[in-house]
Amino acid sequence: MNRDAMHRPNASIHPIWMRITHWLNAFAVLILVTSGWQIYNASPLFPFSFPSSITLGGWLAGALQWHFAAMWLLAANGLVYLALNVASGRLFRKFFPLSPAGIWRDALAALKGKLSHADPHRYNSVQRFAYLFVMLDIALLVLSGLVLWKSVQFAFLRELLGGYEFARRIHFFAMAALVAFVAVHLVMVALVPRTLLTMLSAHGGEKQ
Repeated sequence: MNRDAMHRPNASIHPIWMRITHWLNAFAVLILVTSGWQIYNASPLFPFSFPSSITLGGWLAGALQWHFAAMWLLAANGLVYLALNVASGRLFRKFFPLSPAGIWRDALAALKGKLSHADPHRYNSVQRFAYLFVMLDIALLVLSGLVLWKSVQFAFLRELLGGYEFARRIHFFAMAALVAFVAVHLVMVALVPRTLLTMLSAHGGEKQ
């Protein structure tokens, strides 16, 4: 699909494969985070724990089962998402060009409430940066998770990440960054509800 076709009134804002992989990723992340909090509680890194009401698994073994199941879903679905983004040209069309100046300009506009959302087909610089960041963050979560799961088998990766204990910290802070992204993402969806509609239907409720 060329760029002109994308901006025709009847053009789909998000292709169906993108919407499916988005919701599968969201489901996997929900399971991973809540089960991960239960795993954290079994061996905390810091002097706090997560309330049991927001954790999944009930105990360490149960949480690990949920975590491993969601891990495979996130990894497989993430690879499909990335491969289709690259193959379709969507990755470069949607997320580039990107510059520090553009991010700063759009961030200031957002803080002043002046960032336009007039064109649902186009991401602003803040969105581009945020989505690229979360892709890299999830990749870091998967890599550090492999070290925690099979430390002996992934010895080279373990050393690359600074050892097992440092990999635990990387995994924790990458998880915290992902939760922060989701929180901000939900706030933005609440402020601009049309963005949710675009992820639910081909045209996001646009007038035809």
